[in-house]
Amino acid sequence: MGKPTRITNTIRHLRFVRGEMTQADLASRIGVTRQTVIAIEQGRYSPSLEVAFQIARVFGVPLEEVFQYPDDQP
Repeated sequence: MGKPTRITNTIRHLRFVRGEMTQADLASRIGVTRQTVIAIEQGRYSPSLEVAFQIARVFGVPLEEVFQYPDDQP
């Protein structure tokens, strides 16, 4: 899938604090495969902007609470 992204996320944490939602449940709610959710959680894949907003909406939190990008420049 290419090189890992520098974007980090809190999806795994959010799934568990929101009633232990499974990866399959999240995938179904946002219209992607479970494998896509796994790749996003592990930082191997950056979601599209639309999918990122859908994930934040499922958890009822701002986008910045789900995804973080480091401030340092390469």
